[in-house]
Amino acid sequence: MHTGTKPSNQAFHFIKGDKLRDGSTAPPNGEWLEYKGPIVICKSGLHASYRVADALIYARGNTLCLVELDGIADTQSDKVVASKRKIIARFDATELLRADARASALSVIKNWKSKVPQVVLDWLTTGDESLRAAAESAAESAAESATRPGPMYAAMSAAISAATYAAAYAAISAATYAAKSAATYAAKPAAWPSATYAADSAADSAAEERLHNAVMAKFVEMGVLKS
Repeated sequence: MHTGTKPSNQAFHFIKGDKLRDGSTAPPNGEWLEYKGPIVICKSGLHASYRVADALIYARGNTLCLVELDGIADTQSDKVVASKRKIIARFDATELLRADARASALSVIKNWKSKVPQVVLDWLTTGDESLRAAAESAAESAAESATRPGPMYAAMSAAISAATYAAAYAAISAATYAAKSAATYAAKPAAWPSATYAADSAADSAAEERLHNAVMAKFVEMGVLKS
């Protein structure tokens, strides 16, 4: 399912363990949470995002919730606010986000300025935590020895250190930037603006779509959504 086809009352929201942003305990799945004060987007009310990547920007923890909204008061490009929110299902997304971070780095591995160290490839393809320290060291060495390490190292570094949702999101952003920059370096000066925009948009869309599909597949596996 593409992000643009989601019903307007269904969205995503991250919480930290079982705690909401204000420190209170999130209600059980299926129970409505209601905000009774004035609702002002970004300030007050119950927020969520229609796209997983957008929800990740505001995450304070790595428990991803599929939520239903009621009393929607306002929307922006990356968020929506409502008077009522109900958790349909939730899961610990740490491993999913780590895998997505590695996929983001792999998607721009061709931009590595020299031969990619085998340990880096092994860690990115397997996620074997016993390889992470060695992969990080190899990536750092490659960056130090390069005349211009380039944005590829940013993507690799973020993916290698992706121990939480925040690092995983950083890897997605870095991978997008890496793909954009690679196109920029390769393009003729007169074509830089259009090439940069096109590469940036394509990489960003691909990363968001991959993350969205992985999350939706998880909810299907949980029996919450139909495939």
